[in-house]
Amino acid sequence: MNPPSTGGSGAPPLEWKLCQVFGERSPAEEVPGDDVISSVEFDKTGNHLAVGDRGGRVIMFKRKDGKDRHLRSQLERLDSGFTWQPEYQYMTEFQSHEPEFDYLKSLEIEEKINKVKWCPMPNGSLFMLSTNDKTIKLWKVKERKMKKVREKHLNPYICPENAVLAERSYLSDQENINFDNGYHAELTEKIALQKLPLHELPGIADNSDDAFARCRKIYARAHDFNINSVSNNSDGETFISADDLRINLWNMEISSQCFNIVDIKPTNMEDLTEVITSAQFHPVHCNLLAYSSSRGFIRLVDMRQSAICDHSARILQDGEQCGSKSFFTEIIASISDIKFAADGRYLMSRDYLNLKLWDLHMGSKPVATFKVHEHLHTRLSDLYDNDSIFDKFDCCLSGDGLHFATGSYSYLLRIFSQGFGSEEGVTVGSRKNPSRSSLPAAPRSRRSSISNLARGFYRQAHENSSSFAIDTPCDLKQKLLHLAWHPTENLIACAAGSSLFMYCA
Repeated sequence: MNPPSTGGSGAPPLEWKLCQVFGERSPAEEVPGDDVISSVEFDKTGNHLAVGDRGGRVIMFKRKDGKDRHLRSQLERLDSGFTWQPEYQYMTEFQSHEPEFDYLKSLEIEEKINKVKWCPMPNGSLFMLSTNDKTIKLWKVKERKMKKVREKHLNPYICPENAVLAERSYLSDQENINFDNGYHAELTEKIALQKLPLHELPGIADNSDDAFARCRKIYARAHDFNINSVSNNSDGETFISADDLRINLWNMEISSQCFNIVDIKPTNMEDLTEVITSAQFHPVHCNLLAYSSSRGFIRLVDMRQSAICDHSARILQDGEQCGSKSFFTEIIASISDIKFAADGRYLMSRDYLNLKLWDLHMGSKPVATFKVHEHLHTRLSDLYDNDSIFDKFDCCLSGDGLHFATGSYSYLLRIFSQGFGSEEGVTVGSRKNPSRSSLPAAPRSRRSSISNLARGFYRQAHENSSSFAIDTPCDLKQKLLHLAWHPTENLIACAAGSSLFMYCA
């Protein structure tokens, strides 16, 4: 990653367009609260995408064009005007968490998924961590091939539930038959299959991919406050979980205990001045981690220096915030999310109004500040009255560290590039087109989810590449809070309510 520049030189701005949508609803259709997406995450390869929602579900998508990437690169070299739009398809979903009740504290625990994080992939299996407010779970997702049997009811002895026996066209002489367990029906069916002509045998109609999830570990009873962050270590063996006052270090293989490495809880809770808002492991050095606070500080700690790391932290703080203060100063300074760049030298942070890029070698001020929705600065009093000032927006970086993205209101996506549009950036709208007819609703299950709707489709570039003026009145109820950037390509997945929008450049 090159050193950032806020002048006229740097990475050119990208031209974005909407390439795929999952779970889009008509403007008049009411969105159930359980369907609202609460977390989005790509794996390290970018071939898989995980989405968590407030209903406690994790929905997985798989890249459909993964096998055609070599062909795509060849076509792009031959034709400079050729554009290849990535396509993802529904893979599987599972119920990660259920609502619980803590009888000791008389506290209801929601099933909402706060974070999903992909883990290293041994033996080709997919592992991920998912967490609600109190409990973290390790899931293993295994892909498998499913064979669909073509049934031919030309023989009265063949019934649908036993049609899979058609794969055996002979009886083994060494097969032991248990005469006490109703062998007669099975034997009769095998003999009937043996007598059928080959063209009448039920065969394999289709081969399809399927996936199933299995919970391998449960990491529970370690947090007194709500978990806001989970981050995997680069060593592939440990991870951290953070709540408002503590950060715990876990070993992936040990769910019965963890180590408390950061504890900012004061002896007297009346002396509490800040809380932890986000925590992230360094992507390269397994001994380093960073966590942010509600006061706008970012602390970089080295686990080698002390068992309790909060006393030996290096603080990144914006010196310009030390000027004039108002009632809302500390509220809007609260950092909602932090993300490391791939090389680990730079760190991105998001507060209510700004997106800031930090150089870990220079902690006195950020190297770049991008204004996300500065037009709301004059409306802080109204935002405080309706609690919108407490909204927590995610941020993300491109794989090369040259572009940055975050969400705003009215389902707007804000994208910035180094050296270009530091003040304005690019604004892309995720709002639905009211003139387009709505798609028919799919059958609902116990709880409707993004996979039940599964409305993935492409749109023309002119329909979605338009930018929106950020000074127009915005809808504070339409919040684009969660998003993720593909690790190697310019592809952003962002959640707008219960819909998943995919933008590519």
